[in-house]
Amino acid sequence: MKKIIASAPGKLMLFGEHSVVYGYPCIVTAIDKRVMVTVELNTDENFWVNADDVGVINYSKKKSELCQNMPNGVRFIETLYKIFLVEYPQTDSIKVTVKSDFSNRYGFGSSSAVTVAFAKALISLYELKLTKEKLFDLCYRTILAVQGRASGFDVASAIWGGTIYYVPQSCVVKKLDIKKLPLTVIYTGVKANTVELIQSVKKIKEIKPDYIEDVFYAITMLVERAPIALLNENWNEVSVLMKENQNLLRKLNISTEKIEQLISILDKNGFGGVKISGAGGGDCLIAISNNLKQNNFRYDIEMNGGEIVPVNFNSEGVRIEYAE
Repeated sequence: MKKIIASAPGKLMLFGEHSVVYGYPCIVTAIDKRVMVTVELNTDENFWVNADDVGVINYSKKKSELCQNMPNGVRFIETLYKIFLVEYPQTDSIKVTVKSDFSNRYGFGSSSAVTVAFAKALISLYELKLTKEKLFDLCYRTILAVQGRASGFDVASAIWGGTIYYVPQSCVVKKLDIKKLPLTVIYTGVKANTVELIQSVKKIKEIKPDYIEDVFYAITMLVERAPIALLNENWNEVSVLMKENQNLLRKLNISTEKIEQLISILDKNGFGGVKISGAGGGDCLIAISNNLKQNNFRYDIEMNGGEIVPVNFNSEGVRIEYAE
């Protein structure tokens, strides 16, 4: 092989925010917004990256200098490449090009999607055979090396696709055969800092460990109830679960005045359950929209700084788009 293009989907968390960081299960769906990664054999000895979406243009480095003084836009790609070369040494060098269907401001898991797509392209370029579990291990170790802590749910979502029930640490992945998800996605207009929000919850947990464990346990009970409601397309029950999940997330102090304002607008416009999807502090909300009777909410959302983001759910996991 001389050139491979692979793509991986973004994700949206349905249930289980923050508790998943501490080993509890979650439910996550892959979306139809994808990251495309092209990997080509290079004619010189340098490793090259172009990722216009994050301002990386004609970035190059010798393989012997990988992971030294990395700009933010290449950290996941460069770290994975170094881990890969340790396990699968290669004499060739490569050129990497990244294109994305979505902005990284939305919180759709662009870092994990690019990591998974790059890994898939890389192993395909060298005609290696890795199971999904092995691919997960390679990508998860990369995320850990860059971030220091991660649950891996977004990596699992990018690999397996669809809607999954995921348990970290043991890496249990169960595909849920869901035909549709009547959800509307609303960007709050605020880019959240996931690392800071995770640290904020960690500080509360250190001060009130029993209190936070009770919240995590309650969230887990919702996660365990959700698959039946989703599979039966019982959207009234899903709405109830989403509202309960949002109430529990408020106890973690990750909601904001802006988020609550948008939730209030969505409630008044006839949406079912509305909740944070992700770390909170901003990024996206999701809302059940199966019984929506009016369509004038868009103006209210936009006047309050929000944005309706058109996405489809239950999308295919990582795949090869082109090979030569």
